[in-house]
Amino acid sequence: MIKAKTLVDESSCFVIAEAGVNHNGDINIAKKLVDAACEARVDAIKFQTFKAKSLVTKNAPKAEYQKKTTESVNQYEMLKKLELSYEEHVILKKYCNEKHIMFISTPFDFESVDLLEKLNIPLYKISSGDLTNIPLLKYIAKLNKHMIISTGMANLGEVEDAIKAIKEVGNNKISLLHCTSNYPTNYEDVNLNAMITLENAFKLPVGYSDHTVGIEVPIAAAALGAKIIEKHFTLDKTMEGPDHTASLNPEELKQMVTSIRNIESAFGDGIKICNVSEQNTREIARKSIVASVNIKKGETISFSNITFKRPGNGISPQFADDIVGKIAIEDINVDDFINFSNIK
Repeated sequence: MIKAKTLVDESSCFVIAEAGVNHNGDINIAKKLVDAACEARVDAIKFQTFKAKSLVTKNAPKAEYQKKTTESVNQYEMLKKLELSYEEHVILKKYCNEKHIMFISTPFDFESVDLLEKLNIPLYKISSGDLTNIPLLKYIAKLNKHMIISTGMANLGEVEDAIKAIKEVGNNKISLLHCTSNYPTNYEDVNLNAMITLENAFKLPVGYSDHTVGIEVPIAAAALGAKIIEKHFTLDKTMEGPDHTASLNPEELKQMVTSIRNIESAFGDGIKICNVSEQNTREIARKSIVASVNIKKGETISFSNITFKRPGNGISPQFADDIVGKIAIEDINVDDFINFSNIK
């Protein structure tokens, strides 16, 4: 059993590789997605659990982006092809355990929550579409597991209502993801600063669920302090399916994770000091007080006979005012350090 990473207290960003429905209903493709996620060294791989009959009406229209990426007549027909059975969920969960990667999934209906509970998943991810589905939120909240809530299409009031509903049943283990529910999302529609707004408004761990093309925006979110990053990925962007074109390929996913980890290592402890790695450069790059001309014994040190040159292992120029006016107690040649042994 893979233990859940502590999202609230964990110093490193929790990276979720969103496989979603990019398996196209094929368990073998799903396994290959697990392999790719492991190779990228993400913290978890996430799928989507639903029954088409419980999720949409028989004639529910497709979103505009779905019309461009699938040939199905409507949402029901499209989603029916993308369902995974309980048995396939069991196979996937076992495969993830063998690969030492956390398996999670987004449930879209009560039956799917029950299915995932049988698998004892460590946490629940709630889609933006169900942010206002208070009955489903409460149903999941009663399980007393960590809930990651996407907030695409929502205003602050709707987010507040969702949080209130979850807390009313005694679950305080909540994280929020800023999100723009468009596939793909244009950069000018990302509004990444809204992630900060969520954090300030609700004092909860906040992250970002990304639907832009490329890896720049999730990396920027990590730099802004996102505790969670979720990103769709696929084996092949040219495959038919609603989310492939807005997903990363395996190599891009690996690059994104590497970049996020590099950023985390660059945060440091915030204490402003000379780093150990800078010590040598400090001596070479900083300057010392040196004679600008030959100075005879008995001469007064003045700004006319000193200058400031590298290296920096003599008296620092910051003490120049303390040196000016002193008397040379020996001859000092041009470019020699002015120090406390040759002046008084």
